[in-house]
Amino acid sequence: MSASRFSLSPALAAALTLVTAGLLPQARAGEVYANAGLPGIGLGYAYPIDSRFTVRADFMTLGSRSKSTTEEGIRYDGRYKLQRLAVLGDWFPFGGSFRLTGGLSSNQYKVTLDASGDSGSLTIGDRTYTTTPTDGLKVEVKFPSVTPYLGIGWGHQSASGWRFGADLGALVGRAKVNATVRGALANEPDIQANLDKELAELRDGVGKVRAIPQLSVAIGYSF
Repeated sequence: MSASRFSLSPALAAALTLVTAGLLPQARAGEVYANAGLPGIGLGYAYPIDSRFTVRADFMTLGSRSKSTTEEGIRYDGRYKLQRLAVLGDWFPFGGSFRLTGGLSSNQYKVTLDASGDSGSLTIGDRTYTTTPTDGLKVEVKFPSVTPYLGIGWGHQSASGWRFGADLGALVGRAKVNATVRGALANEPDIQANLDKELAELRDGVGKVRAIPQLSVAIGYSF
């Protein structure tokens, strides 16, 4: 599992600095926690402002991996990079462990699918093209780099010692799908029309993703 560098937006960077640099009121102890579930495993830091409000920053990842898949009759070699860094605020409206959570997330949710012309042909749109190993089709599915997070949860409130938590929510945003061809395929006179048709079919599937869910549990310790 590999970690990649993030390019944080100025707002996220400022908020994260505020949390980690100790610029908040020093009235309560912070919590270091580990979480697991969707979207992966991670680490975080929570700082309770008071009994009703906590600020947090956490990182979750499924890492980078490769996998073959078939979409619309085309076999792709896929590469997946799935991770995010979020700055969150928790509000405990009833004074107990239940909370409402909102914030911003810096994301690297990207799927790259590559179909090679090694087999001698590729069907794109309405036409099957004769291909060579230098030909190919590349499709990229990418979630927005910065998205809002909305959810509910339990835990991370003001307390000492061992603490448990859970989150149910989602990063809200729409995935974008793009495709390019290489080799002699790029010179075919009807390739753009068929590529547009192929993209329309893909967008009817993965392109409809409008949110990435979070369903995770956490264990932490307040110092």
